[in-house]
Amino acid sequence: MRARHPVPTLWLMTDERLGDGMWDAVGRLPRGAGIVFRHYATPLPERRALFSSLSRIARRRGLVLLRAGDERLAGHERGVHNGRAANLSTRSAHTRREALAACHMGAAAIFVSPVFATRSHPGAPALGPLRAAAIGRGLGVPVIALGGMNARRFARLRALGFHGWAAIDAWSLSPHTGASACNIGSRGTAEAPREEGYGATCASVANN
Repeated sequence: MRARHPVPTLWLMTDERLGDGMWDAVGRLPRGAGIVFRHYATPLPERRALFSSLSRIARRRGLVLLRAGDERLAGHERGVHNGRAANLSTRSAHTRREALAACHMGAAAIFVSPVFATRSHPGAPALGPLRAAAIGRGLGVPVIALGGMNARRFARLRALGFHGWAAIDAWSLSPHTGASACNIGSRGTAEAPREEGYGATCASVANN
C-alpha cells in the first residue's frame, strides 16, 4: 500500500519579491506548513545555494519543502511542484481542464489560482471563490486556494471544500500573520491546522 503523507493546509510560495524577507516569512510558518520554492528568475548557482539554506531550516523546523519545476536542486526536498516527482507531487491549475490534467498526472494536491486579485499577476482577472471551488470540486485530492489569500479569506472559503491556502504577501507583510493563520487552541495558543493524508487517488471525473 502506498504510504500516506500529510498535505499541509498552510503554504508559503516564494519568489524574488520577498528578498531577505523570505526568512522572516518562513519563521512565521507553523510546524507542518509547506513551502513551494520558486525563485525562477534567480541564476541556477544562487538558486541552488538559497534552496540548500532553506532546506536546512525546513528540516529543523518540520516544514514540507517542495521545489518548483524540473530542475533538481541540492538539499532536503520533500517533493516537486509542477514537475516530475517520485514522492509528493503538486500542480497548479487555473481552469477545470488543467485541474483534471493535474489529477490524471498523479498530483497529490492541486493549487487553484488566482482566487482573488494578486500582486504576483497585476491586472489578471480573478476567478472568485465559487469559480475556484468549481475547478477543484470532486477530484478526490486536496485543493489549495492561491491568489490574494490570507487566513481571514480562507475562513470563508473552507466551506467550499478547500483543504488549505497558500500565499506570499500574507506571510511577509504583517508580523502577526503567522499566528492568525493558525487555529487558536482552547488555551489561546497557536496550533497548526489538522492535516490530511494525500494517499487517495483522484476521484472519478468521467462525467465532469
